[in-house]
Amino acid sequence: MTTHDLLSDDVRELIQGHIDSVAQLEALLFLRAHSGRGWDVPTIAKRLHTSEPEIAHAVERLATDGFLKRAVELYVYDCSNELRETVDRLDAAYQKFLIPITRLVHDNPRQVPDTRRCRTND
Repeated sequence: MTTHDLLSDDVRELIQGHIDSVAQLEALLFLRAHSGRGWDVPTIAKRLHTSEPEIAHAVERLATDGFLKRAVELYVYDCSNELRETVDRLDAAYQKFLIPITRLVHDNPRQVPDTRRCRTND
């Protein structure tokens, strides 16, 4: 069975159109699960065991795409009812199909390439 068979079209389109990394997916689902308050980047990064720069980029993209609202240094899960319903389905699917969904995220052509360069001693 392929990922295409496991996910509804709207969930697959959400991932392909808005999710750049597994950290971003995890941040979205974390903020959804804790939507009663605002969260800052350091706290989100600590809770998800990832770097602050990666989370900063992830939540800023989610805010730009309409999943989160930013209030000063805090991010709050706040989106349209349509997006909320799709994210709810994404969360349910992620609990059942973690590996296929993470593969879909990694295969996503929307992923932002790592722009860090290796330095060599020439």
